[in-house]
Amino acid sequence: MSLLPIVKYPNEILEVECEKVTTFDRKLSKLIKDMYDTMLEADGVGLAAPQVGIAKQIAIVDIGDESGLIELINPVILEQKGEQVGPEGCLSFPDLFGEVTRYDYIKVRAQNRRGKIYVFEARDFLARAIQHEIDHLHGILFTSKVNRFYEEGEIEG
Repeated sequence: MSLLPIVKYPNEILEVECEKVTTFDRKLSKLIKDMYDTMLEADGVGLAAPQVGIAKQIAIVDIGDESGLIELINPVILEQKGEQVGPEGCLSFPDLFGEVTRYDYIKVRAQNRRGKIYVFEARDFLARAIQHEIDHLHGILFTSKVNRFYEEGEIEG
């Protein structure tokens, strides 16, 4: 198990447009495994490559349900509808939480670590987590979408 250092705000890499992944090799597979180990160790539900200092369109999400690990390489949101409002935090902003409005339903096209293109749909919390990570790949931070920040102790979890 290799844990990667999580980049904290205000590191500039968190606000850059990430490059598309064009090489699908063992190095990419190892990075995804290391990102997954890092995310679990940090008690997160998602992690994007810029959060570990890599400006590539790679993100992972695992909210602990039957969906399991979702690999998002070069992801694009194809459809979005509905609205949900809820709490969000970010491993790059320790101890900071805010209320964010997101789409309730999304349809996404992405690639896995082997380069295979797939399309899937997500709703509710899974859709929220995926949108948060895809934003990271475009240099968009959740703090720019917060309706209001939570005070310490206001949110449980």
